[in-house]
Amino acid sequence: MQRFIHYFLILSIIAFGVACNSAKQETNEVSEEMSEMVFDANLLNKYATVKLTTDIGSLSENQKKIIPLLIAVGKIIDEMYWYESYPARDSLMNALSDEQAKKYVAINYGPWDKLDGEKAFLPGIGDRLPGANYYPSDMTKEEFEAADLPDKKSLYTFIRRDADGKLITVPYHKQFEKEVAQIADLLKQAARLADNEELKNYLNIRAEAFLTDDYYASDIAWMDMKRNTIDIITGPIESYEDQLFGYKASHETYVLVKDMAWSKRLERYAAFLPELQKGLPVSNKYKRETPGTDSQLAAFDVIYYAGDCNAGGKTIAVNLPNDEKVQLEKGTRRSQLKNAMRAKFDKILVPIANELIDESQRKYINFDAFFANTMFHEVAHGLGIKNTLNDKGTVREALKENASGLEEGKADILGLYMITELHKRGELQGDLKEYYTTFMAGIFRSVRFGASSAHGIANMIRFSFFKEMGAFERNPETGTYKVNYDLMGDAIDALSAKILMLQGDGDYDGVAQLVKEMAVIRPELQADLDRLGAKGIPVDIIFEQGVDVLGL
Repeated sequence: MQRFIHYFLILSIIAFGVACNSAKQETNEVSEEMSEMVFDANLLNKYATVKLTTDIGSLSENQKKIIPLLIAVGKIIDEMYWYESYPARDSLMNALSDEQAKKYVAINYGPWDKLDGEKAFLPGIGDRLPGANYYPSDMTKEEFEAADLPDKKSLYTFIRRDADGKLITVPYHKQFEKEVAQIADLLKQAARLADNEELKNYLNIRAEAFLTDDYYASDIAWMDMKRNTIDIITGPIESYEDQLFGYKASHETYVLVKDMAWSKRLERYAAFLPELQKGLPVSNKYKRETPGTDSQLAAFDVIYYAGDCNAGGKTIAVNLPNDEKVQLEKGTRRSQLKNAMRAKFDKILVPIANELIDESQRKYINFDAFFANTMFHEVAHGLGIKNTLNDKGTVREALKENASGLEEGKADILGLYMITELHKRGELQGDLKEYYTTFMAGIFRSVRFGASSAHGIANMIRFSFFKEMGAFERNPETGTYKVNYDLMGDAIDALSAKILMLQGDGDYDGVAQLVKEMAVIRPELQADLDRLGAKGIPVDIIFEQGVDVLGL
């Protein structure tokens, strides 16, 4: 396996300082280079700043007291994610004198640009390790596969070396012993203030989960929590950061306030999942699993992001829990982050559509379609198959580092399949052209997240596939794209079938080939995307957030 320069080796040169004089000399020289470097401040223009707020006046006094405790949890989670992503943060920050450079490091949780394929944006920085800080820097895939460690594939263990150089596992709750104790205490304080019994129960059980790395019971309690106004999603959750195997979960936190009116509007769609599963455009063996019947749809204002979900491109909808056992038993909750979603629509999607969508079709771009496309993406995570058909384990285990990208691609295309089917049945209002055109504009939005992003990979594969199927065409004179509505249905069915079969077969090589051939931004598309940057259209958003912003 190709060896990469690890953070610790990099930072031993630029900031840490070591015992020998020659190393100290090198540290001073490179630190001086860092302090004198000219940072490209235009990189910050990739992000639009948004205030995260909600209607605090509608909350009870106890709820207002709970929120700061949950935000305090998020701040600790942020430190844990820094360790997982880039543990030498302080040394790097101390070596930088440019405040704008420091800000961009903070946005990316390290010196690699998450919206530009994880390329280094500072001098003297090597390539990002695909395994981040979850594995030893000198470990090969072959060494990992050969190691006899029962919990090496656990979402909640770091892989380290012992004194003899042998691989060992370190549970998250041991590595973060101090932090999880603090988090557990904060969650229990919040539980004592909770008027809602479901929320009280969840917070107490989640507190214990942090101390043991056993999240099953707390995931069940979270799924049973339906009448709460305040919510928190927190813990080691997504595995996007582990681009070596996709086994290790990163820490993140969302603090949420439920929009009861919108959530009520969404509830009825989850009931269609079992029926839609049966109608998937693939042979029966790939749809033999039954989606959980307790799946939920809810809308929230998000008031705090921390950790993985706050790094680079920001999540605007969440489908959890990820535990396949919980999914089959209880389904999942699809949480729509309405205020963040609206910000991306207004500041990013509409300007993109005005630049890249054919003028005759721009009238079909609207927020309700964007909301529905995002929502059904999350719902569609519950469709398809979670376990391979040929004893290769779960789809996530079989597809390894490619599992996340393909799963996001599945959710995108099956979300569009759901919209098409529900619209045919009269269960979804509006013109189907609105959903398809807004979806097309959304591809351009997500492709800009870069080749290192699971969502970017998924959207690029879909762009290439749709192009082959003739689902859209590009006008070479205007550089705009026009959806061929009559061909969209065939493209949706064909790509749905391809992805579902790759997952069900656990076809690691097939997925790798798909990514290699189709997750590539060709020069023509890159030129069109460059126009967006030249027009000053941001790629994503960053936040002003916290207790002060909320007025608490």
